[in-house]
Amino acid sequence: MRPFLLVLFCLTAVSIQLAATAESPDWNQWRGPNRDSRIPAVAWPESLNERLSLVWERPHSPSYSGPIIHDGHLFTTETINKEIERVTAYDLQSGDVKWSVDWPGAMAVPFFAASNGDWIRSTPACVDGHLVVLGMRDVLVCLDPETGKELWRVDFPSAMGTPLPSFGAVCSPLIDNGSIYVQTGGAVVCLSLADGSINWMALENAEGMMSSGAFSSPVISELAGKRQLVVQTRTKLCGVELETGKVLWSQPIEAFRGMNILTPLVKGDRIFTSAHSGRSQLLEIRRDQDTWKVDEVWTQNSQAYMSSPVLIDDSIYLHLKNQRVTCLDFNTGATRWTSAPHGKYWSMVASGNKILALDNGGELFLLETSPTELKVLDKVEVADDSWAHLAVQGDKVIVRDLRALKVFQWQ
Repeated sequence: MRPFLLVLFCLTAVSIQLAATAESPDWNQWRGPNRDSRIPAVAWPESLNERLSLVWERPHSPSYSGPIIHDGHLFTTETINKEIERVTAYDLQSGDVKWSVDWPGAMAVPFFAASNGDWIRSTPACVDGHLVVLGMRDVLVCLDPETGKELWRVDFPSAMGTPLPSFGAVCSPLIDNGSIYVQTGGAVVCLSLADGSINWMALENAEGMMSSGAFSSPVISELAGKRQLVVQTRTKLCGVELETGKVLWSQPIEAFRGMNILTPLVKGDRIFTSAHSGRSQLLEIRRDQDTWKVDEVWTQNSQAYMSSPVLIDDSIYLHLKNQRVTCLDFNTGATRWTSAPHGKYWSMVASGNKILALDNGGELFLLETSPTELKVLDKVEVADDSWAHLAVQGDKVIVRDLRALKVFQWQ
């Protein structure tokens, strides 16, 4: 290689590395820092096979919890021998174990859901001084993220008198301004981050396999001028006042057996959602003094299942119940394209005009946004069986499958 070209190549590689490692918020909760699977635009390379390499890997028992990062620590969960739940903290750079703690916490799910496993599902959340983990048996445990020391725990069935959620606790907790918001087996609950005391409960649900618990995880957004909790129960989409738990508005959501799973997507005063055997909808939230109103902007027949969408500009990228990927116009609901089938589940992370998508079979796709097609730039096998959400931190791509935690790095 000529000296000039060699220097140019090295400078290009360094620029990509610097862009990828620039200061960015920690991937410290479900779907990243803003719970929308978006990160600041970085210069991802065009190739996975040539530019993404495995840095370290550690064996683990099964988990569906997405890995999270805070202050240089990488946290993952696992269910051991269908008896024990464990949380382990690693040094993100080296893979060294910082600490590991466990407790009894497993449960069996109904036989017809057994193919999706009976191990921990909820993704933890972490801020300075507090790591919160929701176990399968609806027990919320708060740990010191530096040491693993237990700070407090709340057993929701005991504290609230609610039954165990039939499919195990699924919701990923949200931490905001000293409070934790989580959908338990019996209600939406707000707790004090400091000591776990319950501040309020809302949207109590009925007992029974088809109505109790929740499959979705909430977000916080400003709608019609008011910052609020946006919650999907198994039957409806709601806005809840953060301070009091007052339900500000609600909209029924059609879903087969309450399988209302994805995390709502919010832009401005509008919310997109889609459910199993239901439909895709864009709703607009309005307020006239103390009266809240929900208007349906559009509806169409695309049906999501377990995968949450990402929004880039005015395009919604959504993995469907029929295993295809579709691109919808946010403003009109028009289908721009629909792909061939790609797995039963996708977790996606968007940066600029690119998307990293991990399917449940462990194939990682690098996509470029397109108004006409699913444009795959590259793909590579990174796991065997991965239903946990993908995480991205700087130049690191973190994958959790049923047997291992893997950290890859852009080169």
